Amino acid sequence: MAKILLCELNVSEGRDEAKIQRITEALTSTPNITVMDIDSDADHNRSVYTWIGEPEDVLAGAMNITKQAVAEVDMSQHHGSHPRQGAVDVVPFVPVRNVEKEEALEIARRYGKFLGGLGVPVYYYEDAATKPSRQNLVDIRKGQYEALSEKMQNEEWRPDEGPFAFVPKSGVTVTGVRFPLVAYNVNLRTDDLEIAKAIAKRMRFSTGGLRYCRAIGLALEERGMVQVSMNLTNFEKTPIPVVYDLIKSLADSYGVGIADAELVGPLPLAALEEVIRHSLRVRKFDMNQIIETHLLG
Repeated sequence: MAKILLCELNVSEGRDEAKIQRITEALTSTPNITVMDIDSDADHNRSVYTWIGEPEDVLAGAMNITKQAVAEVDMSQHHGSHPRQGAVDVVPFVPVRNVEKEEALEIARRYGKFLGGLGVPVYYYEDAATKPSRQNLVDIRKGQYEALSEKMQNEEWRPDEGPFAFVPKSGVTVTGVRFPLVAYNVNLRTDDLEIAKAIAKRMRFSTGGLRYCRAIGLALEERGMVQVSMNLTNFEKTPIPVVYDLIKSLADSYGVGIADAELVGPLPLAALEEVIRHSLRVRKFDMNQIIETHLLG
């Protein structure tokens, strides 16, 4: 059975269609990979690319798209509602099938060395972190791009790869190996950003919310709405329906309705198991009841 590794690479460009097209072609021209999803968001000014394949092929795709993105994106001119600090912002590698964590770590570190060789400062996070203070992306990204010139004068922020210097055009990149997460955004029928931020604060674990939930409040200016943007870092222990129920309850308390929601990028089939149990009230549900699971090999 083939080894399958997944990469979910975040580029800080979600508005310039010509640039996005050239960056996309750098990835899709890579042989032997399957591009699962490309999600560009103008409000976030960000594009998220997800692909799978054998580990060496996935690494080749990451190198190809990174070279193009670093050439195209100028972070000194970047504005968007999503937190960011690099042209190629975050690059997690996720073991999917027959890939041990150690093999994924080797891929992540080869990618980090490659990117450092392009003159981009690189930090390793999650399972690849070189120190406890760098395990959490939120901690590494604190202050975002605008804080980098000051951070690069502090020995605590010496990168794991690349120059120990502020590089205005590229910023910095974070890469590593992690559990598959669910990127789940809920859009609210209001343009009051303070409500989104207050709900996000109640949702995220670092401020007393759900254990495996990271959340921020963002403005969706094109839609005249606000968004609670979340990453569920362990969908088995913090299932999607639990998140939805809490956010709906909080929105109700402000007299605000939920407009719709987004799942950004692919998600594991197992993440939907609790949705079926909860929403359909299925008392005894087994993933083997889904026909397609028997075709996956």
